[in-house]
Amino acid sequence: MRRSKYFMPTLKETPSEAQIPSHRLMLRAGMVRQTAAGIYSWLPMGYRVLRKIEQIVREEMDATGAQEILMPTIQPAELWQESGRYDDYGKEMLRINDRHDRALLYGPTHEEIVTDIFRNSVRSYRDLPQNLYQIHWKFRDEVRPRFGVMRGREFFMKDNYSFDIDAESARRSYNKMFVSYLRTFARMGLTPIPMQADSGAIGGDMSHEFIVLADTGESAVYCDRDWFKTDPLSLEIDFDADLQPIVDRWTELYAATDEKHDAENCPIDEKQLYTGRGIEVGHIFYFGTKYSDSMGATVSDSEGKETKVEMGSYGIGVSRLVGAIIEANHDDDGIIWPESVAPFKAGIINLRAGDEGCDGVCQQLYDGLTEAGVDALYDDRDERAGVKFAEMDLIGLPWQIAVGPRGVKAGTVEIKQRGGEREEVSVESALARLT
Repeated sequence: MRRSKYFMPTLKETPSEAQIPSHRLMLRAGMVRQTAAGIYSWLPMGYRVLRKIEQIVREEMDATGAQEILMPTIQPAELWQESGRYDDYGKEMLRINDRHDRALLYGPTHEEIVTDIFRNSVRSYRDLPQNLYQIHWKFRDEVRPRFGVMRGREFFMKDNYSFDIDAESARRSYNKMFVSYLRTFARMGLTPIPMQADSGAIGGDMSHEFIVLADTGESAVYCDRDWFKTDPLSLEIDFDADLQPIVDRWTELYAATDEKHDAENCPIDEKQLYTGRGIEVGHIFYFGTKYSDSMGATVSDSEGKETKVEMGSYGIGVSRLVGAIIEANHDDDGIIWPESVAPFKAGIINLRAGDEGCDGVCQQLYDGLTEAGVDALYDDRDERAGVKFAEMDLIGLPWQIAVGPRGVKAGTVEIKQRGGEREEVSVESALARLT
């Protein structure tokens, strides 16, 4: 993509309403624009990141055997009345009536809808287990939306729901999601820390929230420093095998938020204890028969008896992750994207647009990267070099390649990783490094 044609309305000054780095940088980098309080339009740069995160989540969900569906954002109130949550959920639920005065709501979550789909479709234990997921927009009417996409009212989320014949099978489904979440966040360049959590209004008796470390996180985090020696991507995972040993390995390491940390009785030596702050990016729940009880979701078991299915619910804040990744990866100059989620892998900077030699080398680089399937942003504008370098640092692309007249004469270009040192290499070497 040529920068001269790319819609990326960057800002030199930070808007006064932006209080945390991710909000400031997303606005300045032209990734989002606020449409209403807590509601954002995603512009091309931000949307590319959102879709890359979404695709990682989708691939990891598919690897577990979960199947993707799409449920409506507008839900009938009677399903929530049937489950008993319509009045309990509170003012965060946006309630509306249609022209026939039927009570509807904008879905903050989808347990009721998916349970209704299941109970009208599955009859026998032979059709279990089932795990259905979607990646979709939701709405919760936060009383004080703030921090940009980190705490908005409308948000993009992956939510999935497991259905099993008994508690033992349901635990296996839960463990699949636990391990899948470790892999999902690690693929985004994050260190995921699962912590035991309260289930809240959603219900359940077993729950973990997944925290990623960031200085501006809303929760204090206490954990064993051995957390940072673990790498979920180094594990060979067979999702048809017993994953309990892997879950045990991660949960046996001490980790707690400030609500659960007991300084006087902490089992970790002070030198081994890491203290920081973290952001919740995922939450998993096993709530047994909470919804099958209230909504009559049953199947016939091996003896022909009607049995209530055991359920779990698993969420990842896809749009929130964009902000969380920035909170965990930035400096004074701008964003530092991990390659897996970067909007473009490389930025090509033409230091003298209009110069035949510089234009030719830049085009050679751009064509070579494009043919190799590498996303590149080519800054072909007639702008000062300082403006171009500053913008590339702001938007945080993993690699920069600068092409100037002196280098063209010498047969070299300057290449650097975001935040690293510049290095002079040949055009061929630059292409080889990035492809």
